[in-house]
Amino acid sequence: MAPPAAVDALVALYAERGVRFGAARDRLDTRLRRVGLARLCVFALAALILIWALVAGVPLGVAGAALLLAGFAALVVYQERLARERERYALLWQGSREARLRLRRQWAALPPPPDTAAPTDHPYAADLDLLGPASLQQLLSGGSTPHGQATLRAWLLAPADPATVRARQEAVRELAPLLDLRDELTVRARLLRARWADPTPFLSWAEAAPWLAPRRGLVWASRLLPLGTWGLLAAQLAGVLEQPWWLAVVAASVVFDRWRGGPVRELLARATAHAGVLEHYQALFALLAAMAWRSTKLQHLQRSLAGEARVEIAALGRAVRLSYLRLNMFYAVIEALTLSDWHFLWLLERWQARAGRSVRAWLAALGEAEALAALAGLAHDHPWWTFPELTTDGPPRLEACSLGHPLLPPADCVVNDVTIGPPGTVLLVTGSNMSGKSTLLRAIGVNVVLALAGGPVCARSLRLPPLALHTSMRVQDSLAQGVSYFLAELRDLKRVVDAAEAARAEGHVLLYLLDEILQGTNTAERQLAARAILRHLVALGAIGAVSTHDLTLLASPELAAVCRPVHFREQFTRGPDGPVMRFDYHLLPGPATSTNALKLMELLGLPLPPDDRA
Repeated sequence: MAPPAAVDALVALYAERGVRFGAARDRLDTRLRRVGLARLCVFALAALILIWALVAGVPLGVAGAALLLAGFAALVVYQERLARERERYALLWQGSREARLRLRRQWAALPPPPDTAAPTDHPYAADLDLLGPASLQQLLSGGSTPHGQATLRAWLLAPADPATVRARQEAVRELAPLLDLRDELTVRARLLRARWADPTPFLSWAEAAPWLAPRRGLVWASRLLPLGTWGLLAAQLAGVLEQPWWLAVVAASVVFDRWRGGPVRELLARATAHAGVLEHYQALFALLAAMAWRSTKLQHLQRSLAGEARVEIAALGRAVRLSYLRLNMFYAVIEALTLSDWHFLWLLERWQARAGRSVRAWLAALGEAEALAALAGLAHDHPWWTFPELTTDGPPRLEACSLGHPLLPPADCVVNDVTIGPPGTVLLVTGSNMSGKSTLLRAIGVNVVLALAGGPVCARSLRLPPLALHTSMRVQDSLAQGVSYFLAELRDLKRVVDAAEAARAEGHVLLYLLDEILQGTNTAERQLAARAILRHLVALGAIGAVSTHDLTLLASPELAAVCRPVHFREQFTRGPDGPVMRFDYHLLPGPATSTNALKLMELLGLPLPPDDRA
């Protein structure tokens, strides 16, 4: 499906960017080494001059050493700036390398995705490889902040309504060509994650109720005691008072601070330890707020991240920086004279009451922007893919032209036309082992997930209704829980049937994808049970596809009337090197006409039944 020239052009684009970013990183490495050497030389020279000046008693030498130390401090600041810029280019280079690896689907060489296993009770996540290694999550490689990761995960695990899907599609289309912006967003998010990974402690403080503000007596005491101290001190200095009565007020302030200041210092330490994280998010907010967006979704996110958010984050930053006075070595004296801890906490709690409960919404908006950027990266890197069309008119039907599996390398992805529906019908996928039946079902499912998340799909065109998706593919037994394979299959199918009944009751459409159902029991009972389940799903108005080796399902006139059989085939040839089996993975109409289990045994060198040694 993918034009080789398009893939080569994208690989070349990312390779060129990688060369450019790598060269900038290497230049900064060289400059950093030179500045580091200059720092060492300047400091050593300053130390030597200072020692000489002190020994020889030359005042100008001390002044010269002081100037050199000032130069040393300037070099330290300059080196830190160079180091940040070097880290930025290193991350840009890494991003270009990862983009090439994703294009080739080289999963093992890519960084592992966040450790977010699929929920055990999710209706399709594990079957469709949505999360974890070699997954849709790893292909998207988006959501570098915790909220971005959580948003992308939520979008993959829950379908959106048609209006939301269309709004996301519009935003993804706008973001797709903005490669530099998306790279910068990823870099800033990764820099943030490396230093301030988890905003949860800050959120817990920001959303809590203020402690000091409701205690009006303590607030006024913390204000009046310092006023008394400075008023009496001024009166003594002015000659109005002869005795240092202000010392008595200082003593009272110390007693008061020791008596009730424990919670103040505890809360102040908690607030300032985590409040700084929000300031570092501001760089991400500013990046998105500075653009002139056209899509409604991005404009809404921009409004969430501009205006109040930027003003309040700046105000929080000022309050936090003011509290850094507490690091002064003489701060105990300052505290006794001013009760400054109380004033710092009062300022932070004013911010907490005013804006604390808005922080989660700001981070949620950032998470949505990151998830949209991840989908946009997928659209940019696969220009031969398309955006699906959600339909609400006519009988529910999924119609795909040239549909492939998004997780397969573009060069190896074989595409097929697929139609599922309308209600009352079943797509019955038949074929021999390894012919592509399971891959086709997963291709349908993963593309449906992408479509209902608002992203592009691996198809030339895809039309589908709003629907709920349920699958039964990778059935797992459990020795620990005493669950046999057959019982696990039945539980999966019960979940699908329950979902179909719920969808019908709510007026929705269920899409089910069932792979080789009821393998865990004998043939006769499997046939009867499979027919009963499929008849029930058809009666409920669900639409779906079922893969099977069991062509006797079509022997039931009731099922034959509603099943549309399609199949994959293989070619088996014998050459000088022995038997060879080939698959073309192209879907053909009608039921399968051949099997290959015994041929696979022969390929593997296993003994065959005597009658089959021809």
